[in-house]
Amino acid sequence: MIHIRKAELADLASITEIYNEAILNTTATFDTEIKDSTNRKLWMEERDENFPIMVAEKNSIVVGYIALNKWSERKAYNITAEISMYVRADYRGQGIGKQLIATIVSIAKEATNLNSLIARITEGNEQSIYLHKLHGFEMIGVMKQAGNKFNKLHDVTLMQKMLR
Repeated sequence: MIHIRKAELADLASITEIYNEAILNTTATFDTEIKDSTNRKLWMEERDENFPIMVAEKNSIVVGYIALNKWSERKAYNITAEISMYVRADYRGQGIGKQLIATIVSIAKEATNLNSLIARITEGNEQSIYLHKLHGFEMIGVMKQAGNKFNKLHDVTLMQKMLR
């Protein structure tokens, strides 16, 4: 059974490990350099109630996480958050992402002042597009050749969910 809860500093090593695996092996993030615990600690600490991080646990092991991140540092965008989600490689395909998205959408609607959520999904990640559609995200565009990772240019699908 999966248990989803608010992330704590004690989850830092697991979150860092999950994110670094995604950096090294996937196009789910366009980060190309691994992160250390200091970087991830700052990332965790620079949040307020509009930008939570939730973790998924299975058998007391953190197997994934989801976060709402600032879409832009410009003040007028403070009603929009970007969703980011990562699941440990050996736990993908078990419905964890579906539960994480459902949880963060519910929190965004009920416990934040956000108006909308944005998702940027790299081409070829049809599972992520499917999961976001399942939770009410709509495609709003495609950025052509927006990133270069693993010596390939990648398109990025933009999806949005209105909360209010």
